[in-house]
Amino acid sequence: MKKIGWVSAAAIVIANMIGTGVFTTLGKQLESLHNTWTILSLWLIGGVISLFGAFSYAELGTRFPRSGGEYHFLSKLYHPFIGYLSGWVSLTVGFAASVALSAMAMGAYLVAFIPLSSKVIAAISIMAVSIVHSYNIRQSSRVQNVLTLLKIALVVFFIIGAFVMEPSHNAIDWSAGWQKEMFSPSYAVALVYVMYAFSGWNAAAYIVEEIRAPKRNLPRALIWGTLLVSVLFLLLQWAFLRQATVAQLRNNVEVGQIVAEMMFGTDGGRLISGLIAMLLIAGISAMTWVGPRVTRTMANDYWVWQSFARDNRFGIPVRATWLQSAISLFMVFTSSFEQVLIYSGFVLQLITTLTVFGVFIGRRRGGQKQFYRSWGYPWIQIIYLAFSIWMLVYLVIDKPYESAMGLTNLLLGAISYWWSKEKI
Repeated sequence: MKKIGWVSAAAIVIANMIGTGVFTTLGKQLESLHNTWTILSLWLIGGVISLFGAFSYAELGTRFPRSGGEYHFLSKLYHPFIGYLSGWVSLTVGFAASVALSAMAMGAYLVAFIPLSSKVIAAISIMAVSIVHSYNIRQSSRVQNVLTLLKIALVVFFIIGAFVMEPSHNAIDWSAGWQKEMFSPSYAVALVYVMYAFSGWNAAAYIVEEIRAPKRNLPRALIWGTLLVSVLFLLLQWAFLRQATVAQLRNNVEVGQIVAEMMFGTDGGRLISGLIAMLLIAGISAMTWVGPRVTRTMANDYWVWQSFARDNRFGIPVRATWLQSAISLFMVFTSSFEQVLIYSGFVLQLITTLTVFGVFIGRRRGGQKQFYRSWGYPWIQIIYLAFSIWMLVYLVIDKPYESAMGLTNLLLGAISYWWSKEKI
């Protein structure tokens, strides 16, 4: 099997991170928060937490160098049941739901250009990407690298444009109101939206076996990819706030489109919106590449999934790829954007919390020493866990329905685990 270097692995991280969330979630944050210090602090904290998570995953990924991400880590650190649940979440939420959300956003942006419904456009994009990723890994990595470079260029273009162009009105508010907003329940819930936007910082950990010299290259990919995106995200949100008003952005999903129209007029805005839509496919591509590797790893261990463990002649898990795509297509045609976002954010944060805590378990057990050791241990893990638990508690209080959906998903995963064990 041909393997990729750290640059291609970092491209997977970057493409997973720069997706639907960064272009859509600001409008939700502005429903209850208005101060610029408050908004930017959300994105700063989101970047720091994600970077701390990347350090933790780099240690676990080099300690347990097998593709599968949390599925493999949690199986080794806790119990196969916990690992199975994380694999179930990756299949049904972590990747399938994220692919669906990106495709839905892309469809919403492109519907003005293509005489098809947004859902049909979303479905076509999912199937087209799945076909590309059924071919071979070299083709996948080349496509991924090109799309990722274009996506970074678009974000930088927005940032430079916002700095150069002087708006007539904007959402910038540097007043002292941030003290009250930062200690409100709304701040914790808004941080969940931000963490969804940052999701993907752990993407390279899912394909450890496909990375050359993973003990050296996995930490590079996770840390540098996350750091670059964190800086871009913070600057991009400032750019959005500088070019549009709170009233224009509040409760709107198409934040990128609104800002583009304010900066470049209706025609220019439509052009940029179309470009945003097309580049969202980079995120779909990255998740279609990474997600099936988790399913394949799980399929090797459990009877009920074994038919999805088979690779084609290029070493690609084609059946797992199309299983994930089928779930994404189902969500596109049956789910609402906001509920899927909150519900998936809750479950994913729960799983990453367990994984980061696993660094303590791994250190306590000792064992082989030839792995990357996280910088800042144990303090960065403690900070990560504190913020995660804070967010989860407030999310249960403020969004009980979506939280219940997430717990129901875990219950279904537990049932499927029991069934798979019975069949062995």
